[in-house]
This record gives sequence, structure tokens and C-alpha cells, in this order.
Amino acid sequence: MPDNAEPINVDKPLFDITTFVGRFKYYAWMTDPRTVLLPSERLLQAKEMVQRYRAGEQPNDLNPKEVQYNMKLYSSAFHPDSGELQNFCGRMSFQVPGGMLITGGMLAFYRTVPAVMLWQFLNQSFNAIVNYTNRNANSPTSVTQLGFAYVSATTSALVAGIGLKNYWSRKASPLFQRFVPFAAVAAANCVNIPLMRQNEIIQGIEVKNSDGEIVGHSRLAAVKGISEVVISRITMAAPGMLVLPLIMERLEKFPSYQRIKWINAPFQTLIVGCFLSFMVPTACALFPQECSLKTSTMRIIEPELYTELERNTSGNVPKRVYFNKGL
Repeated sequence: MPDNAEPINVDKPLFDITTFVGRFKYYAWMTDPRTVLLPSERLLQAKEMVQRYRAGEQPNDLNPKEVQYNMKLYSSAFHPDSGELQNFCGRMSFQVPGGMLITGGMLAFYRTVPAVMLWQFLNQSFNAIVNYTNRNANSPTSVTQLGFAYVSATTSALVAGIGLKNYWSRKASPLFQRFVPFAAVAAANCVNIPLMRQNEIIQGIEVKNSDGEIVGHSRLAAVKGISEVVISRITMAAPGMLVLPLIMERLEKFPSYQRIKWINAPFQTLIVGCFLSFMVPTACALFPQECSLKTSTMRIIEPELYTELERNTSGNVPKRVYFNKGL
């Protein structure tokens, strides 16, 4: 490392994540789908390089763009808590391509019960992987709990999807029936995410002081973090699943479009991809990744954990504690 060069601080964000605009830029940078097909060897190489940067190693010919690219690969493919390599579907770079394929299928094939069942099953399988890989890794979940969460979320999506389809097919217009997939997705998200991360709610998650030191646990922090993730996920899906049906209702009335019905699914998938390219970073940026919680609220709602907090801090309880909400 050159004598006059400063060590690279890879833990300092490239963007101002205290603002919505900064977080949007960060997640747009991190969810770049162009990196999704890179082999695991390249991702592990990026992790090794980031670890070397953290250790203060800085070659003379270091390229700043190469540093940023390695940081990008590391951020998009490895869990921020455990450092483990995410599976393919759980990587942030796969959120746009994976979401557009499944959402496009749900919107294009909603008219029959078997189609609703198939696409809701695929969607919840994808969601279960994403929710597990982007959990707070400091709260382990058993295989039994994972299976129960998956079955419950899939069941809730199917009940919502099929129930609303049967009800709206008799009571609502064809346009209204196009919104069945969104209703099912919203209902399932409200079940899938809390159940997949139920250990965090039951046992609490680690909370830290402003210096990053673990000072206790909080169930309330888990509830707050999971609630924000649910809101973000529903927001992420809403524009594509609410606006596109309106577009298709008008478009399918044109004779020229009716003559090329084969284009229906690819066209909707492509348009959903355009929506998600913007909405994935937007929804992720709604709330800070590192959330905070007032300890005065903990004292009222979970006094036993507040007592633990007092004990761990020798009575010097901070006004706020901080935690990773997950994605």
C-alpha cells in the first residue's frame, strides 16, 4: 500500500443512506440484474477482496472502480450478518428478473383456478427463499418452523386467490378480476414474512448501541422490522400489479392485439420488469436498513428485556437502540 494512501473503508456506504434518495441509489446499485449470472467463484473472489480491503491491504495499482464493483458483488450476494453466500434466488441481483417472471405469469394466467394455484405456489416458493435468505441471521429458524411458514403462506395465497376469483367472477367486472393476483400476494406477504421470521418475534433480535455494541434483545424491534419489510414488499408489487391490469384491459380490446395473443405473457412480463426495475430500489429504500427503537418504548412494552438492557449497560441505557430489519 502506498505510504500516502488512506486505507479503504469498505464499510462506509457509497451513498448517503440516511436519506431516501441515497438509499434508492444504493439499492439500485446493489440490485443490478446484470450481475445475476456471475459464477460463485467470481462472487467468492469479490468477498475475498473486500476482506482484504477491510484488513488494510491496498495494492499500488488499485483501481477505485474495481473496488466499487467488488463491493457491489459482495453486497448483492452475501448476507450482511452471517457473510454466507446467498442461494441464487435469494440474491438481491435476482429480485428484478425473478419477480418479473413470476409476476408476469400471475397477471397473464389468472383466468382459471389451476393457473391461479400454479402461479401462487411458484410465487410463495420464491418468496419463502427470499424471506429466509434476507432474514436477520442472528435468529436461527428450525426446519419445522420453515416448513410451517411455507405451507401457511402458500395456503393463505391460494385461499385468497381462489376465494376472490370465485367471488369476483360472480360479483365483479372482468377488470376487477384482474386484481386477484395482487390481493393474493398482499395477503400472503402478511403471513409469509412474519411466519418465516417467527423466531425473531418469539425470542427477540439483537439490538446495539450507537457504537455497534450488542446491548440486549428486543421482540418489539423484530415486530417493527418485519412490519416495515411487509409494507415494502407490498409496495414493491403494487404498481405493476395494479396499473398493468388497467393497461391490458384497454389494450386487449384492439383488434390488432387480439390477432397476436401469443405476445400476451411476454409483453406483461416485460412491462412488469420495467416497473420492478424502479420499484425494487424504491420499496427497499422506504425504511432504513439499520432501524432504531426508543428504549423508553421497550421499558413500557417489554419490561423484562429492558431489565436485561439495564443489566448489560450497567444502568447507562441509551435513548435508542439499533438493529438490522432485514429485507
